[in-house]
Amino acid sequence: MEVSLNKDNPEVRLRVFRAIDDPEACEKFLEGHTHVLTSIGITKVTSSKHEWTQNPAAFVLIVESLDKKKVYGGARVHVAGGSEPLPIEQATAAIDPKIYDIVWEYAQHGTGELCGLWNSREIAGYGIGSIFLIRAAVAISYQIGLQSLFALCAPYTVKPGECVGMELEGRVGNDGTFYYPKLDLVATSMVVKDVPVLSKAHEEDKAAIFKIRDNLNIVRLEVLRKKEITIHYETKIDNLEKWDLNEVIENARINYKKVRGSVPNDLIPDIL
Repeated sequence: MEVSLNKDNPEVRLRVFRAIDDPEACEKFLEGHTHVLTSIGITKVTSSKHEWTQNPAAFVLIVESLDKKKVYGGARVHVAGGSEPLPIEQATAAIDPKIYDIVWEYAQHGTGELCGLWNSREIAGYGIGSIFLIRAAVAISYQIGLQSLFALCAPYTVKPGECVGMELEGRVGNDGTFYYPKLDLVATSMVVKDVPVLSKAHEEDKAAIFKIRDNLNIVRLEVLRKKEITIHYETKIDNLEKWDLNEVIENARINYKKVRGSVPNDLIPDIL
């Protein structure tokens, strides 16, 4: 019997896995994310492509019911050097090719991108899509071995991004911003430059991230604007012994040489 969300005492699981290790969960992620995007009239975004499900350098975070039958939200961390460029590269290189140089500058030491952040209306207001998934994504970036983490932020996720230590990457677009998906909406390019130490993160957020990093499977009662939700964090990534960041960085170097100066597709950026 499927467990439905109890709005009086909501309880969910936040689980992390490598995309290639759980195709069924990837499919549920896609269905939920696509539904959210189409419900607001957005169809042409980087995340609408499904190639990431086969990308060995894509890691998925999903928020699901305790029986794993219902997915309420999710996000992804793509590592530079996978089987496809980072979403920020795919989305912006046509108008600003120097994004390749910027990403490679960070990729030499291990970088990635937080992307595809979404939550269903059923769980709206509990902070899943506004802060708790973002914190978890930063936490698992350390487990993967990343030194930095990019994100394209909508206006309402700039502040949560700053809370976890993100700074404006002003070399992208017009001082770090560009219009998306129309002229009255702005996307902001941001980056955590020091994933291991999070020197720019707010103390409350840093403490929460470090708690998840130190206790990969932990149950936390999270509170946002007086609304409580119990989250069963399962952030220990299975099969990580098969993950070789140095190999991925080398692939990023090869890819950088191949694509520098090319003109990619015209997909709209996938902003948080």
